Amino acid sequence: MANEHFVYMLKCHDDTLYTGYAVDVEERLKVHESGKGAKYTRGRGPFELVYVEVLTTKGDALRREIQIKKLQRKDKLALIHAFKKEG
Repeated sequence: MANEHFVYMLKCHDDTLYTGYAVDVEERLKVHESGKGAKYTRGRGPFELVYVEVLTTKGDALRREIQIKKLQRKDKLALIHAFKKEG
């Protein structure tokens, strides 16, 4: 759908978490896997998609991405746990 924007979290091979924004999460994951994604994720694959949140505007999604990035790891893990229970 054209007006869906996503915030997602990846669990990297080294057990770190990466938070990002995309309009197509599956396509973005392919970019990360190819080594052409964010500088942080280069060399940290393979990745596991552990969290996805859908927002209606790019602005909302980017604001949410920043909120999540500011969270402590334990709070990110709580978000992931809640997401996995939903799905």
